[in-house]
Amino acid sequence: MLDQTKQLPMGVGVGYKSKHFSNISEGDHPVKWLEIHAENYMGEKGAAGGRPMAQLRALSDRFPISVHGVGLSIGGEGRLDPDHLARLKHLIDEISPASFSEHLAWSTHDTAYFNDLLPLPYTAKTLARVCDHIDEVQDRLGRQMLLENPSSYLAFAESTYGEVEFLRAVVKRTGCGLLLDVNNVFVSANNLRIDAHDYIDAFPHEAVGEIHLGGHDEDQDEDGAPLLIDSHGREVADPVWHLYTYALATGGPKPTLIEWDTDVPEWDVLASEAARAALRLEQVLV
Repeated sequence: MLDQTKQLPMGVGVGYKSKHFSNISEGDHPVKWLEIHAENYMGEKGAAGGRPMAQLRALSDRFPISVHGVGLSIGGEGRLDPDHLARLKHLIDEISPASFSEHLAWSTHDTAYFNDLLPLPYTAKTLARVCDHIDEVQDRLGRQMLLENPSSYLAFAESTYGEVEFLRAVVKRTGCGLLLDVNNVFVSANNLRIDAHDYIDAFPHEAVGEIHLGGHDEDQDEDGAPLLIDSHGREVADPVWHLYTYALATGGPKPTLIEWDTDVPEWDVLASEAARAALRLEQVLV
């Protein structure tokens, strides 16, 4: 049986960066929990040591921790890397986080690893493969995992499921939870010319254990049409804040993360974003 007893507090978290250690440890701020990328703390045989791990242990004594994986390649065609999964389990056992999540994407082929989270078609074949991989992860870790909706830049002609329909089927088959990335919804909706509110309306909010908010960049495709890039390198855009408010009103309050991974700002900027999310969350909790 999967351990679903742990959960994140109903508040706002931030993606932890070591430059903010003192601010998080000592300051008065709205942050209630922290998220780390698993691969930053996985050594060759298990949990890494040294100063990063010492800081994480210290913070985990005060804050619930969410572990966010980026390297399992849940949507990959091949089997999951058993060494990667073993090192992930070692880390999970070491810090006993409140949540673990991964992406609906693939990043490996044979022995090659790509530094990207790549899309997959939504078919019966990929559904079976994704579910098999999630079952393996949950069995190995002994806990429920959350699966994050991707940011999309194209749609596959061979897809026979819509994305929300696919995610709902994954949840039904595996018992996993979902991570609703609101910025990803906004990016995908703009790039694929779909309605973001319809996507939120259809989403299985009862399975959501965490929400992500992040920044995106504006670009153009080869035809000159607007193209949004999920960059995690700037403030949350105003339309994403509005969509987040809509998601809270539709699905109810959820633990919410400010995700900022590139061009990481000074603490006061990140804390300000967390405060904006906390205000919206508190309005739903009243």
